[in-house]
Amino acid sequence: MTNRKADTQTKRDQEVAAQRPQDSRLTPLAPAEKRTSPRHRLCRTQGAGSDGARPHAPRPDGNCSPGRSQRALETTFPGEGATTAGHEESTKFKNVWTTHSKSPIAYERGRIYFDNYRCCVSSVASEPRKLYEMPKCPKSEKIEDALLWECPVGDILSSPLDYKSSLIALTAHNWLLRISATTGKILEKIYLASYCKFRYLSWDTPQEVITIKSAQNKCSVLARQAGIQQTVLLYLAVFRVLPFSLVGIVEINKRIFGNITDATLSHGILIVMYSSGLVRLYSFQAITEQFMQQKLDLGCACRWGGTAGTVGEAPFGIPCNIKITDSPPLLFEVSSLENAFQIGGHPWHYIITPNKKKQKGVFHICALKDNSLAKNGIQEMDCCSLESDWIYFHPDASGRIIHVGPNQIKILKLSEIENNSSQHQISEDFVILANRENKKENLITVTASGRVVKKSFTLLDDDPEQETFKIVDYEDELDLLSVVAVTQIDAEGKAHLDFHCNEYGTLLKSIPLVESWDVTYSHEVYFDRDLVLHIEQKPNRVFSCYVYQMVCDPGEEEGEEEEIPNINC
Repeated sequence: MTNRKADTQTKRDQEVAAQRPQDSRLTPLAPAEKRTSPRHRLCRTQGAGSDGARPHAPRPDGNCSPGRSQRALETTFPGEGATTAGHEESTKFKNVWTTHSKSPIAYERGRIYFDNYRCCVSSVASEPRKLYEMPKCPKSEKIEDALLWECPVGDILSSPLDYKSSLIALTAHNWLLRISATTGKILEKIYLASYCKFRYLSWDTPQEVITIKSAQNKCSVLARQAGIQQTVLLYLAVFRVLPFSLVGIVEINKRIFGNITDATLSHGILIVMYSSGLVRLYSFQAITEQFMQQKLDLGCACRWGGTAGTVGEAPFGIPCNIKITDSPPLLFEVSSLENAFQIGGHPWHYIITPNKKKQKGVFHICALKDNSLAKNGIQEMDCCSLESDWIYFHPDASGRIIHVGPNQIKILKLSEIENNSSQHQISEDFVILANRENKKENLITVTASGRVVKKSFTLLDDDPEQETFKIVDYEDELDLLSVVAVTQIDAEGKAHLDFHCNEYGTLLKSIPLVESWDVTYSHEVYFDRDLVLHIEQKPNRVFSCYVYQMVCDPGEEEGEEEEIPNINC
């Protein structure tokens, strides 16, 4: 619900990232300090209908488990209190408009983007209002990824335009653009390079430093037959934002790191992953200081490899100026199933799954300082389901842990052992249970002799006919846990968005979603001020967006139906 590119506001709002579903099994690594109202990163619930998710940098709030896809909830409240968010009995959320598209739909702080960010629609009004539509462009020049940048409070900027929100966009032909989030006008453009294909944008440090990740280099069949090996796996370009300044472009080379499968940057840490489950962490600052070949400045003349040009302008672009020639100092390494590894808690602890397939669904919580297992630090949810449970450090900076299964959500707390401050223990704070009955099905058969045989079996914990938790997230400004639960009724699934007290788990408000919820599809749900927005991806790349707004009209008849407007971009 999440959650999985727009963070601003105060320091409290600067530590949630975003990723999105990850083909490469990248997992959250940065500490879960304080939750931003991120984009709260667009993330999707992956179902069978998804056509594949793209890898992204780990989210620092730890809101993802590799055994389960990421989920996201966008939460941005004005701060007037719980009643403003619709927790009064006299308020409800009403589906005010719906739209469908053949291209992905994205949401960012009151704006809905269509056609690869080319068309922007305001979701604030009771009916959709188009803010802008950029000129059509060839598929080879489309926007592939984008982050929303917003002006930090209290900062003095060089241009009045810099105080307004900007969309930082990456195009298919390797241009980095800064686009006005209000008008769609291109404010800045930087040509990256021609020697690789950049594909993914993520925050290294939210609202301060971005990382642009290239697609992985693949060795062609002819090259393999000729005995030619591709040693450079990928490139990472790092920029400080507003004003744009280049940190550098670093190549990730197998000759240095070995047979790695992926790499990314998060909060100044280079994270390298191996197929064996090994995860290694390195300081990117130390790498920059030791291996930068030449400091490059955007817009300045440069000579590189016998070619001269202007840094950041076509066709010269930006040379790869950080080439690691020796193994950098290792900060930390750990082995975990599917590279699943998260850091958080007070003091620092990490969560891993032992690197054996039979251990899937078993989580070990260990101290970062000495790798010691916390007391009761082995967490395994007693459930029988097709989808595994997932776990992450609570984003509310309390040091707690959220463990989610199909029918229960456990909030665990990390505390010192009495009379032994050097060791810590895991205990249960509270549990949220799904609204369901324990059912046992009886199967009756009659043998040839006429004897009646009864077989009893228990349904799976994530049986679609029982209420099952699909999305769990934290809303920092109202201090609420937000939960999407789904139940299959006859041929269709019905979902509702619930808000629970973050301190005690008490249910405060439930918002039913009127559209059918197919658990095999990909879903995103956002809660933003007086708005609830549900984005669904169906098979054959059909995307649907359902917008709900809070209404204060207790006298309105439930049976009254109104025409729901549609918009097409």
